[in-house]
Amino acid sequence: MMHPKFKKEYNLPGRELLPHREPFLFLDRLVSADETGCLGEYTFTAEKNDFFKGHFPGAPVVPGVVLVESMCQCAGAGIVAQNVMGGMDRDRKNRFVLAAVTSARFRRPVVPGDTFTIVAKNVKARSRIRTFAVKGYVGDEIAAECEITCLLDTRPVAC
Repeated sequence: MMHPKFKKEYNLPGRELLPHREPFLFLDRLVSADETGCLGEYTFTAEKNDFFKGHFPGAPVVPGVVLVESMCQCAGAGIVAQNVMGGMDRDRKNRFVLAAVTSARFRRPVVPGDTFTIVAKNVKARSRIRTFAVKGYVGDEIAAECEITCLLDTRPVAC
């Protein structure tokens, strides 16, 4: 399956756009983004993801809450990439906060070794708020989907 590409190619590691760090960084790279949405990827592995040890030992699966977090991080990275790379004030720490998750559905298990491809389409935009319809795929199959609302927070960060 060909996932949609968005106008601006980024191919940036998630750690360049997000405040998250291992073991809670669930976006390997933001592939592309524009005002209509974004595309990102994360590969779940036993080496990176300690939760596999205790989540259904012997037949491990990625917890649904982690899939939702991965989708949120992708949407947030897309917002930040457009703002930071678009010339926003670089003296401010651009970050997003999660405002809402609705209509989450899990369609198939995601297991160690799977690459989770995230497509977030912008369905509503206001000044600093974005709502996305998000689908996460493993190969051609939808593994998870939900609606996510993020808020861009551009307040200066105290050191």
